[in-house]
Amino acid sequence: MGATLHVFMPNILVTGGAGYIGSHTSHLLLERGYDVTVADNLVRGHRHNVPGDRLTLVDMRDASALRALFERVRFDAVIHFAAVIAVGESTTHPEFYFANNTGGTLNLLEAMRSVGVRRLVFSSTAAVYGTPDSVPIPESATLRPVSPYGESKLMVEQVLRWLDLHSSVRSISLRYFNACGADPKYNLGEEHEPETHLIPLILRAINTGKPLKIFGDDYPTPDGTCIRDYIHVSDLATAHLAALEWLLNDGASGTYNCGTGRGFSVREVIEAAEKVTGKTVPCVVAPRREGDPPQLVADSSKLQQKFGWRPKYVKLEEIIETAWAFERRRTAIAKG
Repeated sequence: MGATLHVFMPNILVTGGAGYIGSHTSHLLLERGYDVTVADNLVRGHRHNVPGDRLTLVDMRDASALRALFERVRFDAVIHFAAVIAVGESTTHPEFYFANNTGGTLNLLEAMRSVGVRRLVFSSTAAVYGTPDSVPIPESATLRPVSPYGESKLMVEQVLRWLDLHSSVRSISLRYFNACGADPKYNLGEEHEPETHLIPLILRAINTGKPLKIFGDDYPTPDGTCIRDYIHVSDLATAHLAALEWLLNDGASGTYNCGTGRGFSVREVIEAAEKVTGKTVPCVVAPRREGDPPQLVADSSKLQQKFGWRPKYVKLEEIIETAWAFERRRTAIAKG
């Protein structure tokens, strides 16, 4: 009899893998045959999002715990989602955002360096652009965050740029726009507490009758409400997979936008949700939130050309349909 051939797939550490985008990406990696370890503190993530027994409880601010994890398990690469992400909260607690997002990433990079792990896919954000001069926004646009959240992510990007120049660490930073939707195959969706993302807030307003707050209707946009590029979470997961495989094949470091290239205003999203659900969205106008630019729309042509990535979900109604299906399941479970 011939020898048995064993194929060893790379072992990937997914930080923040109990969260929204991290959990979708973890499930996709497992589906593609990768070995996956999820590191999360479960403060804002959910244990039920993590497949099997792959969760390791660890906080990015705990440098010694991170080092112990890397000494215990041999990782081939890291996809780093772990962060706090609420723009408004970052303006009231900036020190928390810098300690968690920037300081936590420095702890992670030091743990990687200590054992020679040199590939990182970093979850960045369109918030690094602040208020752009024009849209769609290319990666070459001026970087001037208007929130501590955006600044905390930009600081990490700058660290990664210097590491690329002066160390063996190679990284891909993915600046993504408004993540949304749900993948019914994995039974995952948005479960932030408190929820700050528009589409689940719209759907919860429909379910509860509690009015949705529209934060500002006097922006310099056609209907006065903010315009955003809404990208389905499954498309973000495939972008992270493409970036990971690029690095595993010794590709160069880089920074890429993740978006659809199409922007929708808050009122347009409300109208689309009403069309999908057949229900009226109760809403009231509230003051602007600090740190909200009028428009954020991606030019993701660089990502598409480099990795051959394309968003699968390009119609807003299709995205909302997946989120509505998850919200109905979530509500049914909550009611027992």
